Amino acid sequence: MYFSTAGIETAIWVPPLVAFVVSFFTSMGGISGAFLLLPFQMSVLGYTHPSVSATNQLFNIVAIPSGVYRYWQEGRMVWPLTWIVILGTLPGVFIGAIVRVTWLPDPGLFKLFAAGVLLYIGIKLMRDMLKQSSRNNGKGDSEKRFQTLMKTWRSNGTTARPSTVTEFNLRRLGFTFYGESYEVSFPGIFFLSFIVGIVGGIYGIGGGSIIAPFFVTFFGLPVYIVAGAALMGTFVTSIAGVAFYQVIAPFYPHLSVAPDWLLGILFGVGGMAGMYLGARCQKFIPANAIKWMLTGIMILTAAKYVLEFFG
Repeated sequence: MYFSTAGIETAIWVPPLVAFVVSFFTSMGGISGAFLLLPFQMSVLGYTHPSVSATNQLFNIVAIPSGVYRYWQEGRMVWPLTWIVILGTLPGVFIGAIVRVTWLPDPGLFKLFAAGVLLYIGIKLMRDMLKQSSRNNGKGDSEKRFQTLMKTWRSNGTTARPSTVTEFNLRRLGFTFYGESYEVSFPGIFFLSFIVGIVGGIYGIGGGSIIAPFFVTFFGLPVYIVAGAALMGTFVTSIAGVAFYQVIAPFYPHLSVAPDWLLGILFGVGGMAGMYLGARCQKFIPANAIKWMLTGIMILTAAKYVLEFFG
């Protein structure tokens, strides 16, 4: 099948199948799947126009609600954290879209830019996990308690919510998660979300797609609770991103800027099923396994981009 906006030809079943497999694994760590679908579209399908960024965000719009619904159903959505992410990433996404089509229309240049960010985060997360495994700090007990409580939740169908907000103002956000207390800085989360939103707007992965590793690494938040907030942030900012790319398309007649709607929807349908199952299966996977998965995704993707640029 030929996709005119993307300028590519592929079997109609390929986009949904690839999106399903990718999203199943990445959604467990709060990543929508667009993170890996972008290099797939560029390197495998040959879709290299700037509109690939908008198409990737269209995938998010279709695919993410199923995963968010599952996290909400299990009481793992900390809504104040989600709204801070959305408010911070939205302006960043708009800035990133302008940067993408104005200064980084070349695929190699914008991938090299993203590779540096991803490599830094991946290495930082890996170092933190290695340090954690080398000392006995009691975190393993917290994870075991979470696994036990989730088994109880599945067996008796309880509606008790595992997270409770204890403080929320312009200075701090505090909440508990299965008896453990967490506090984060409102300005810190907001500023981080803004920077990540710029990168996400350039990259075409939405504002929240790469914020989960930041939350885990720099703020020490549990991956079980940040995944839903990151996905919801990605969903809202992707809507804004797709709309913005569509609006600015007439101002760049020499470039393909607006999304390929059919291709994005096909990816989204596969991603929808993958994210729902991934969110449902996340509680069966140890937190460290999810963290290592995130680390591997970031480092391998960054290495691929660097090799492509210099190759």
